[in-house]
Amino acid sequence: MRAHISRAACHVVAAAVVGLAATWSVIPVAAQRTAITGATVHTLVGDPISNATVVMENGRITSVGAGLPVPAGALVIDATGLHVYPGMFNAFSQIGLQEVNSVDVTNDHSETGDFNPHLVAATAVHPASERIPVTRANGITHVVSAPSARPGGIGGQATVVSLDGWTVEEMLIARSVGMVLSWPALATGFCSPFGCFGSNRPFSESVGERDEGIERIRGWLEDARRYARAAGAASPPPRDLRLEALARVTSREIPFLVLADGARDITSAVDFAQEEGVEIVIVSGRDAAQVADLLAQHDVPVLMRATQNVPSGDDDPYSQTFTAAVTLYEAGVRFAMTAWGSSGPNPPSRTLPYEAANAVGFGLPAEEAFKAITKYPAEILGLDDLGTIQEGSVANLIVTDGDPLQIRTQMRYVIIDGKPSGLDNKHKMLWQRYRARR
Repeated sequence: MRAHISRAACHVVAAAVVGLAATWSVIPVAAQRTAITGATVHTLVGDPISNATVVMENGRITSVGAGLPVPAGALVIDATGLHVYPGMFNAFSQIGLQEVNSVDVTNDHSETGDFNPHLVAATAVHPASERIPVTRANGITHVVSAPSARPGGIGGQATVVSLDGWTVEEMLIARSVGMVLSWPALATGFCSPFGCFGSNRPFSESVGERDEGIERIRGWLEDARRYARAAGAASPPPRDLRLEALARVTSREIPFLVLADGARDITSAVDFAQEEGVEIVIVSGRDAAQVADLLAQHDVPVLMRATQNVPSGDDDPYSQTFTAAVTLYEAGVRFAMTAWGSSGPNPPSRTLPYEAANAVGFGLPAEEAFKAITKYPAEILGLDDLGTIQEGSVANLIVTDGDPLQIRTQMRYVIIDGKPSGLDNKHKMLWQRYRARR
C-alpha cells in the first residue's frame, strides 16, 4: 500500500496539530491516572451504577464503583449529572485509509491484483486524517480499518485502531483481526448510480462464473495448507508472505471477513466455511436476515451494513434494512452494527449511533442496539477487553449528557487510552466560521 500527502494536506495537518496542542494544553502531560467521578456508569456487564467513580491508569480501567477513593495525583473529571458509557466501535470502515473518495492520491485502501493476504491495513493508516477527529467527536473511540478487496479476491488484513495518537503504533489495538474476502457474487445484472438492471446473459453463465471464483479461493487455501506443512520440514520452501499470511486463516487463528450481501451468496459462503473448516464473519450482509436460521445454526456472526439504506429489490419492503437487526437478534445470531455500506462503501463513521438507533424504532431493544456498537463487535473480533466498563478493560470511554443513540445528546468528554481526547475537528471549525459570518 502507498501513502500520499499533498502540500495542501500538510498545511491542514499543521493547523490541526496547533489546534490540538491548544486543546490539550490544559491536561497535565505527565498524568497517567484519570478518575471520572459522580456519573451514572453504564458498564454493559450489569445494572447502571449511580454516583460512581471510574479510575483509569496506563490505558486500563483499574476500578469502578460507587464511593471509590480517587488516587492521589489523578486527573479528575467531575461528571456529576452525566453518563459514562464504553466508547463506540465501528467494526468495519476505511478510516485512515481513505480521505477524499474522488482524489486518488488520498486513497490507500486497495492494491492491484486479487490475492493480497499479506497486506495489513495498519501499515497504511494515516493518523493525521481529518476523518479521525470528526469521527471521534461523536463518541466513536475505535474502529476496524479494513482494506478493499476485488470481487472474488482477498484484499488483506483488517486492523483495529483507537482514534487518537500521533503514530499508528500509539493507536494500535490489534494489528490483524481478520482477512478481508469479497465473496464471488451470483451476479445476474449490474448496478449504477441510476439503479440496478438485469442482464441478458444466461443464468448458467453467472453460476459458472461464481463457482469458478469459489474454486480459486479453495485453491488458495489448499496452497496455504501445503505451505504451512512444508514450512515445518527439514528443508522448508522459500518464504512466501502471501501463503504465510493465509495460513493464519486455515489454522483458524483469524477469520475471513466475508463481504457478501445476497442470501444465496451468504449461504454459499457459510457452506464453503463448513467444508473448508475455516471461521468466517459476514460483513455487510444485506440479506442476512433472510438466512438468519442458517447463520444461527452455524454460529456465523454478522457485521451488519448501515440501516440508513434503501431496499435492494423492487419488491422488498421499505423497512427491510431497519428490521434486519431485530430479526437476527430474535434468531440468536451474533451481530454488530456498522456505519458501512450506506452512501457507498465508506459513509461517515460518526453516524454509527444513529444507524443503531434506527433499528430500535423497529423492535430491537435499546440496550441491545448499544451493545451492537460497543460490546458485541469486540466479542465477535476476539477483543474481550473492549466494549465494557470493568476492571482490566481498555479505557476507551465517553461521557455524555444523555443517551448516545439520541441525536441531541452531546459528548462532554471522549476518553481514549485513559486520557481525554480533543473534540475539535474540521466540521466544528467550519460551523464556527460560517456561524460568525455577517
